[in-house]
Amino acid sequence: MSTPDLLYSEAEDDLRAAVRSLLADRCPPSAVLAEAESRRPYDPALWRSLAAEMGTAGLLVPDKLGGQGATAREAAVVLEELGRAVAPVPYLTSAVLATTALLGCDTDEQHVARLLGALATGRAVGALVLPLSTPPGGGAPPATVTARGDGALTGRVAAVAGAAGAEVLLVPAEGPDGYGLYAVETVAPGAAGAPGTAKTPAAPAAPAVPGVTVEPLTPLDLTRPLAALHLTDAPARRLAGPDRARAAVGRALTAGAGLLASEQLGLAEWCLTETVRHTKERHQFGRPIGSFQALKHRMAGLWLELVSARAAARHAADALAADGPEVPVAVAVAQAYCARVAVHAAQECVQLHGGIGMTWEHPAHLYLKRAKSDEIALGTPGRHREALAGLVDLPAPAG
Repeated sequence: MSTPDLLYSEAEDDLRAAVRSLLADRCPPSAVLAEAESRRPYDPALWRSLAAEMGTAGLLVPDKLGGQGATAREAAVVLEELGRAVAPVPYLTSAVLATTALLGCDTDEQHVARLLGALATGRAVGALVLPLSTPPGGGAPPATVTARGDGALTGRVAAVAGAAGAEVLLVPAEGPDGYGLYAVETVAPGAAGAPGTAKTPAAPAAPAVPGVTVEPLTPLDLTRPLAALHLTDAPARRLAGPDRARAAVGRALTAGAGLLASEQLGLAEWCLTETVRHTKERHQFGRPIGSFQALKHRMAGLWLELVSARAAARHAADALAADGPEVPVAVAVAQAYCARVAVHAAQECVQLHGGIGMTWEHPAHLYLKRAKSDEIALGTPGRHREALAGLVDLPAPAG
């Protein structure tokens, strides 16, 4: 087992600076609030700048397949900044979950390579069609969609993150040959924005193929929309058979859970930074409220939690980049810890802002909702603690 590298490289620091500059300019809290009220699945202009122009959508994709040939470490840096801004973009769902699932298929096949190229260059947005709460580990989750011999899919999947506005849906399904991973393209071939075409759509398009219905749901976190996907004899193409499909889906869920910890880290950092700033400026009894010892202790305790969360998140990202045997343990530790820290940081941010922290105009509620949503995404902390206990052979107390 190699020693994990928890420090940021110069290239990672440069990437962080570029992403943070873009988000500061294009994604301030006022813009996030406005986008949350727009009912659009994501901000297409921001996504185009982040994914296509900066190339972050292809960080996990090898150069030969149209990506940047980077690793999970770089993707983690992007997610830290996206968490810091609660940015309304489908990076986790498309550039991590869907992309990793495709990488688990046979990339020598022309169809798989075409879809990967479209996602890596930002020409298309993808989504792995599983409930957002699906945890990694224990093999691939059972499919709720069935496939006919010709590949047509029928079934329903609830609470799918990123399905609204996605042009490529990766659907686990049970077919005549067993479990498989199928691709459903929701934009008609040749249409603007279709996978493989050069033009990026100005706005997310509604499904333009028969048999596909995306029903938007009302999520707690308005910056990460959820939808129920209804398939009725929807045309699809099989990408992988039973063993490969299960491995690809399992790997995608593991990568998603591990990198979600970096988003939670960025979220917690913003909450602490903003809380410290506010308590320095807010005065009571002729002095800043941040000078009161009780509040100092609360923020100092949160800072200690955040430092530990950074170590856990960086360990998970480094383990995923190295693709070593410690990945399951590192991911379980990161999610079991970082989810709780993000929620605590967001709660403290709301409380220590007092009355203004409870208003719609202040962005604190966006961070609390994202933190609570992330807490159940890809497995709850309790589910990851249970998995960790099994991985390190630590049985629960008897009785």
